[in-house]
Amino acid sequence: MNAAPLLVLEDLRTWFPLPGRRFRAPPRQVRAVDGVSLSMAPKEILGLVGESGSGKTTLGRSILRAIEPTGGGILFGGSDITHLSRRALRPFRRRMQLVFQDPTSSLNPRLTVEQAVGEPLMIHGLAASRSERRERVAQLLAMVGLPADALGRYPHEFSGGQRQRIGIARALAPGPEFLLADEPVSALDVSIQAQVVNLLLDIRARLGLTMLVVAHDIAVVEHVADRIAVMYLGRVVELAESRTLCREPHHPYTAALLSAVPVPDPAVQRPRIALPGEIPSPIDPPSGCSFRTRCPYSLPACAGARPELREIAPGHLSACIRDDIPSA
Repeated sequence: MNAAPLLVLEDLRTWFPLPGRRFRAPPRQVRAVDGVSLSMAPKEILGLVGESGSGKTTLGRSILRAIEPTGGGILFGGSDITHLSRRALRPFRRRMQLVFQDPTSSLNPRLTVEQAVGEPLMIHGLAASRSERRERVAQLLAMVGLPADALGRYPHEFSGGQRQRIGIARALAPGPEFLLADEPVSALDVSIQAQVVNLLLDIRARLGLTMLVVAHDIAVVEHVADRIAVMYLGRVVELAESRTLCREPHHPYTAALLSAVPVPDPAVQRPRIALPGEIPSPIDPPSGCSFRTRCPYSLPACAGARPELREIAPGHLSACIRDDIPSA
């Protein structure tokens, strides 16, 4: 019997009103997240990919209620947390943690590693004494591959990859069930990215965490995620198991993203799908399919009703009306 989902999103929307409304004109809004519905099973890693401006980060932070959603629902562990007050939401803060994109700016330069990683333990009352807190911080640092002598050092004394490990240790300190990793490797050298990705996999294996990994590099997400959701202009346009999505993409946007991934074997030639123009404005998205203005396979019917996610194969959902899209 399958376990109940840990996280369920029901038509989640996050819109931002624009200032400068003209007299009697309808209010204009940035539709950063425009109706996302999905679920995550316990211990699952879901990758979320798309271009800059597709709404990935806004979706992740809306789940944590760091940004207040406009509509829809968020269910975590069977509880509706969409409209909880700050006080009622506090127990869930411990269970849902965030790994920031930039480890340099997310760490206070005036705090030692012991203070930075131990701060969540103090906030949530998880250590009875300073010695107990110090011991727990040392255990967390060992878990992410840092030596115990890092306790008294400051962030500037570490490399970018080491600082990201400190950020991961801090996120793990309260003992969360859900971890949002927002572009966790994009600020790191390529040689370090694989180490951090493997660390996330090791943490999932050790602690049984559920993770949402946000990234623009679909090759990184393919390595770490069980399933991948592809976002475009605030909506999920394709969702499938990682291997299926990367080998047999259905949506033209997914195929275009995959065509841009470098192939290490020079004997393998992958045709590049160049998308014209830029992603449309979320203030005034196109009618019908939001991708139709850039899609090389668009039809007149694509300007009609907005296509919803439909199951084209078991566990494989796509928001495209066509079934004859060539694979990347």
